[in-house]
Parts: sequence; structure tokens; C-alpha cells
Amino acid sequence: MRRFLADNGLSLFFLALFLAAIAGQAVAGHANNNEELLEHGQPPIGFWSFVASSSFLVDVAENWQSEFLQFFLFILATIWLVQRGSPESKEPGRQGPGSDREQLVGRYARADSPRWARVGGWRETVYSNSLLLVMGAVFLLSWLAQSLGGLVVANEEQAQHGLPPMGWGEYLLSPEFWNRSLQNWQSEFLAVGAMAALSIYLRQRGSGESKPVGAAHGTTEAG
Repeated sequence: MRRFLADNGLSLFFLALFLAAIAGQAVAGHANNNEELLEHGQPPIGFWSFVASSSFLVDVAENWQSEFLQFFLFILATIWLVQRGSPESKEPGRQGPGSDREQLVGRYARADSPRWARVGGWRETVYSNSLLLVMGAVFLLSWLAQSLGGLVVANEEQAQHGLPPMGWGEYLLSPEFWNRSLQNWQSEFLAVGAMAALSIYLRQRGSGESKPVGAAHGTTEAG
């Protein structure tokens, strides 16, 4: 168990943070929602009813879709684009998906290479792009969940004001939907760009996301 915890500390740390944060969001969101209901003279709802509500779903999904969109675009961009001096980038001149020899696929695979890296054909193609495919799929699913949950919430507000309900297509074109989406996207894009640029000149000793403290600014070597 100690070896397992040591070998998987980074993922377990962020999993624990995620679970704590989403639990905190549920508790705080439930309290805030009931405060708003009481202000409008409506009875409060139970905790699990709130967690299962479209309101909670849309708040969670809109953050998930922006995060996975960020990683999808970053993975895709770093295939073809470089940033000289950033450990988040390949060296200039190495743009592209790389040769089979560099990627250890097909006849260049090693004995310990994953099976789908050795078999060729469609399975090798899928595995070669599996990270991008999964990130893109999670983005699309969370975007769909956000749009459907947001439609329910928007139509509840429409009904409270005596207005007719909107269709899904109409909601997708609404300012509310794009305001909720873009306010998350812009912050994610800024964070990724800042990390790529600041890591050229700034260091954090011992971090895998930083170059060695004494590395030249123009190199891309990771720590």
C-alpha cells in the first residue's frame, strides 16, 4: 500500500482535492440555493434533491467542459506549435506527430510497449491518438450536459416570468449560454498561455513542470 501511494501520489492528491472541492461545492450550493428559495417565499429543498437538480449539473458541467477543452486544445496545439524555451513545448524543428522510430510504434516498438502500439492498423491509430480522443469526448459530453441542464434552468426562469419555453437550439444561440461558456474558456486559455510563457524565464526547483533552475532560458529541457 505504501508503494502504491508513493507511485500514484500525484493523481491521488488531485483526486482527493477534487472530491473535497465538489463536496464543498454541493454543500455551499445547497445552502445558497435554499437562501434564494426562502427569499422568494418558496420552501427549501433537500440536499440530494439539489445535487440531482439541473442547477447543480450545469454549474459542474460548465467547468468540466472548459477544463477538458483547455487540455484538448493544448494537446492538439503542441503537436504542431512550439514555444522556444518552454518546458511545455517540444524543441523548435520537431513539430509534427513524429516518426514511428521516435514514437516506438510498429516494428520499432519495444517488448514492454503497450500491445496496441505494436499491432499496427486501426488499433495503433486509435491508441496513437487516444489521449486527444478521450479529452475531446469528455469535453463534448460535459458540453452537452451543460447545454441540456442549462436549458432546464433557463426554462424554469422563463416560466416564472410567464414566458414560453425555449428549444435546445434556441438556448444554444442565447447570450446566457455563451456568457456562461466563454467566461470559463477565457480564463483557461489565459492560464495555459501564461504557463507556457512564464516557464521560459521562471523556475520551480524540483517540479516536473519547470526546467532545472540553472537551465538557459532558450532550452526546453524539463526538470
